[in-house]
Amino acid sequence: MTTATNGRTTRPAKGAVAPNTALAAALRDAGCSYASLAHRVNELGRRQGAEPHYDKASVTRWLQGQQPRGTTPELIAAVLSDRLGRAVTPADLGFLSDQQRPVVGRALAYREDVAETLHTLAELGSTDISRRTLLGSVPFVAAALAVPQREWLLWLHERTDQEQAGGAVLTAVTDGGPVEQVRAMIGMFEQMDNSFGGGGVRTSIVHYLSTEVVPMLQRRGMPAGQQRQLFAAAARLAAMAGWSSYDTGEYGLAQRYMIQGLRLCAEGHDRVLGGQILAGLSHLATGLGRPDEGVALARVGIATARGSGSPLGLMRLYAMAARGHAALGHQPETTRALSAAEREWERSPGPAQESPWVRFLDHHYLQAEAAACFRDLGLGEQAERTAAESVRANAGRRRRQAISRSVLATAQLQQNRLDEAVGTATEALEALGSVHSERSVQALRDFRARLTPRRAEPSVQEFVRAARPVLGAAA
Repeated sequence: MTTATNGRTTRPAKGAVAPNTALAAALRDAGCSYASLAHRVNELGRRQGAEPHYDKASVTRWLQGQQPRGTTPELIAAVLSDRLGRAVTPADLGFLSDQQRPVVGRALAYREDVAETLHTLAELGSTDISRRTLLGSVPFVAAALAVPQREWLLWLHERTDQEQAGGAVLTAVTDGGPVEQVRAMIGMFEQMDNSFGGGGVRTSIVHYLSTEVVPMLQRRGMPAGQQRQLFAAAARLAAMAGWSSYDTGEYGLAQRYMIQGLRLCAEGHDRVLGGQILAGLSHLATGLGRPDEGVALARVGIATARGSGSPLGLMRLYAMAARGHAALGHQPETTRALSAAEREWERSPGPAQESPWVRFLDHHYLQAEAAACFRDLGLGEQAERTAAESVRANAGRRRRQAISRSVLATAQLQQNRLDEAVGTATEALEALGSVHSERSVQALRDFRARLTPRRAEPSVQEFVRAARPVLGAAA
């Protein structure tokens, strides 16, 4: 940038930085004051595990050209995306370009070039494991979900009937090659995750994906059919990395792994798996307070899975739509979505005849999701009935049982049966000792928050004291 002084052209002194006009324009368009931006960035950061302490002076420095530290540009972009009603990236706001930004910024993008996706996944996994350059919390950015949905729908529309039919259910691999090996590892990870929660297996999934599977896909010379199946298996691993990140409270990482997994899924031509990744993103969005986005993602997933030969996959997607509607307080829409999920369950020929990616789904899964819907709608009797069935049926799935116990406790509380509710919650608290799952912890924190109006009761005080080492201090 140059300026004219007394007829002469001058340049900024060496080392000086230019004002950030892009950020200034975005603030004007969003009608956002300096104090409001700082407050919202702090609030979002705290909600996602960081402790930022920005103020009006911080915003002034950013406008003067200072580059914020760590993942703060992503937090700023997330706040302004919500205020503007459209996705903006750190680069759009005058911060370093995507290629200069840490990988946590680039991993929100759904890239057309799959080679860039593989490179991003390898770097994201390496950074995630080492944590040397992953400074602060990685934010969940709701506005960043719009482009992946659009790109996925375009891919779905452009596929020929033959490609869609070929991607409905993956064929078995029996030659002892890399696809079979990767699927065996996926099976082991799934068993560990179901038994002990994502915290005990997350790092292993990320390490295997980024250091073993991604390099396989980067090599040349693999037969096309085998490569396509390996892309689908890698997409499944990326989705598992996302789910296990979600399960450990790493919400921003969960979003990034799932977005990259969706892109790999397009290379694998697997619509069933694509629907399941969209179901995961839907659950994440609803759980983080964006049920409107959760419903939209579930609808994209339903469009993806319809006609793919997977009623179980559709069952889960309708259940996710129901969760979003329930969080919005839309009872008729919730009822319709749960009824559609039940119909798909009845249509399924059985797990053995379905895609390997949905064989873990059963009617007890639907009961657990329905119980959460009834809880959110304040229908205590229905929530209690379905949650109790889920608890009885899921003795071998400790995370699902722990969450269902918390939902059951809330349902009992909604019916003013305080002592019974506290007793059920105490059982859930005891079960958490063997489950490394932030989602299970969060479900019990939700119950504890609902006890606030009854905090003078001795049984409530005793439960809060007993829960503090596991749940942390009450807000």
